[in-house]
Amino acid sequence: MSLAQRANRILPGLALSSAVALLAFVAEHVETGLLGGRWIESLVLAIALGIAVCTIKPLKPAMKPGIDFSAKFLLEIAIVLLGASISLSAIRGAGVWLIAGIAIVVVLSIAATYLIGRALGLPPKLATLIACGNSICGNSAIVAVAPVIEADSQEIAAALAFTAVLGIAAVFLLPLFYFHFGMSVPQYGTLAGLTVYAVPQVLAATAPVGMLAVQTGTLVKLVRVLMLGPVIFLLGILTKTEMTVPDGRSGHHSLVPWFICGFLGLMAFRSFGLIPDALVAPMQTASGILTVVAMAALGLSVNIRSVAHAGGKVIGAATLSLLALGAIGYGLIAALQIQ
Repeated sequence: MSLAQRANRILPGLALSSAVALLAFVAEHVETGLLGGRWIESLVLAIALGIAVCTIKPLKPAMKPGIDFSAKFLLEIAIVLLGASISLSAIRGAGVWLIAGIAIVVVLSIAATYLIGRALGLPPKLATLIACGNSICGNSAIVAVAPVIEADSQEIAAALAFTAVLGIAAVFLLPLFYFHFGMSVPQYGTLAGLTVYAVPQVLAATAPVGMLAVQTGTLVKLVRVLMLGPVIFLLGILTKTEMTVPDGRSGHHSLVPWFICGFLGLMAFRSFGLIPDALVAPMQTASGILTVVAMAALGLSVNIRSVAHAGGKVIGAATLSLLALGAIGYGLIAALQIQ
């Protein structure tokens, strides 16, 4: 098949995915204007809008190649570009023990959440998505891990939708720990950085307490985000599957998918100052746009009944996971004697 023929096959579904993504960006802008803040991110809105479109009117078969292209390849490109927004320089402001402690918290939280999800009857891949999302950085972790473990669109949509709701709830509820449980500002900032999903949500949760809480929470959160690279690298190795090569012999996928290598490579380039500062913001923006288009495509291929069916178990697993993460994080605060 020629390049022109491939482009013609991909274009209809790509155009539809892009249109749904554009609607999501507009909806996020309207939301920000009306509510004074971004409570539901555009990538979650893109998933929801895609599901709505697919539910209201079944899509034509001609749309499938472009939707599949958007959901897979564009997402992989977005993950590679995401690496340019993460720099290891964040560890300079944190002590060795705090860094080691955060890594232990992430590992324990992933293990605990996975076991909780499996105990509640969630499929292994969905339990893994929720575990990584809750333990590292919410939506970004779910999006980055999904292609590594080859999760399907329904599992990704369920993980994103229900953890997004819980993430918003955590922003409102977490300040109660400071105002009613006698925590110090550094303790609260550390707890917020360990438990809240996204960096903007950490800012929202710590701002009512003051600048020291904001700074502490942001630092802890950034170190936690750095765990994403090692986690997806290890998952890439652990989920290596056999394949059949053209001559019929048994072969293997590469140990680590190409986009993980790209992600780690750009993260290393950024850490060593090999990516000009002027390029970092555009690369981050491009990653965000491609991610939203990919999420729109995933929504366009989701059966709403399957997502709804998993809803109770997912929200239960996510809630118990957040409580476990909070308990583990509080244990770290006590162990490090943060005052």
